[in-house]
Amino acid sequence: MKNNIARLFLLTVIVIGISLAFIYRDLFDAAAQEQWVQDAGIAGPLVFMGIYAVATVFFLPGSVLTLAGGALFGPVLGTFYNLTGATIGALLAFLVARYLASDWVEQKTGGRIKQLKQGVEGEGWRFVAFVRLVPLFPFNLLNYALGLTQIRLTHYLIATYIFMLPGAIAYTYLGYAGREAVAGDRTLFQLIQIGSLGLALLATVAFLPRLIGRLRRGPMMGVVELKEKLDQQQDVLVLDVRTATDYRDEQGHIAKSKNIPVEDLGSRLNEIADYMERPIAIVCRTDRRSAKAAHILTSKGFADVHVVKGGMTDWNQEGYEVIQ
Repeated sequence: MKNNIARLFLLTVIVIGISLAFIYRDLFDAAAQEQWVQDAGIAGPLVFMGIYAVATVFFLPGSVLTLAGGALFGPVLGTFYNLTGATIGALLAFLVARYLASDWVEQKTGGRIKQLKQGVEGEGWRFVAFVRLVPLFPFNLLNYALGLTQIRLTHYLIATYIFMLPGAIAYTYLGYAGREAVAGDRTLFQLIQIGSLGLALLATVAFLPRLIGRLRRGPMMGVVELKEKLDQQQDVLVLDVRTATDYRDEQGHIAKSKNIPVEDLGSRLNEIADYMERPIAIVCRTDRRSAKAAHILTSKGFADVHVVKGGMTDWNQEGYEVIQ
């Protein structure tokens, strides 16, 4: 009974906090944060990290704080304070979700949702690292969602701190560069240098999703290797990304393959959610559409994706059986 009352009280606090944050979000700007930090004096950095943590729990925009951290504390200390505050907030949201609902979710989830949840838990810190480097979901919402899984707390905490670092560096430096430009204490050449470095860091962070997606994509698979795996009845999903018409044309299709045209793949990922952490062999007429599909899957967190080289063209040249 006491636990239920405590949960209800905490849930009420969270709901009220999020509602107030939404209503008064216009007051949460860089000028207000700077005033709060200055009023705190020597405790300014602690106040800033506390504000960042609370903002994360109540869904306030972290980008505003990160830029402010760079402007207030510079690129080095600003990165440390931003990263620490964001991680503390992420940890609090994670713990709140785990305390409030993880047991209930564990009991109620089933089917594909349960398999997806188990896949995330099986990846553990690797999944946390991936979504921190490649933001698939809004940061604040993701913290609560991960709290509903059984990912180990230490793994979540360490992976969050380490793999949010690239983004923290880039946005903190951007805030610092903006402050330097406004202050006017630098020469034009120095401002160009500062701005160029900030943009380079931002470009690097923007490129990370594509890089991580390539790293998660497995090597190309030949049709001979695919045939061997299927003959051995290995657990491989053959995903044919041609159109429905091409799937039934003279080239035919591989037995038990699943047809989702690449144009529809993004909206039909739930149909293959069971294979988030299991091997997927992507087939098309050659392998061009398969490469595009592989990029979509890896960017959405699928971990074992392979493009079948030569596709159905090579499969037919080898004389393997097809369904027409």
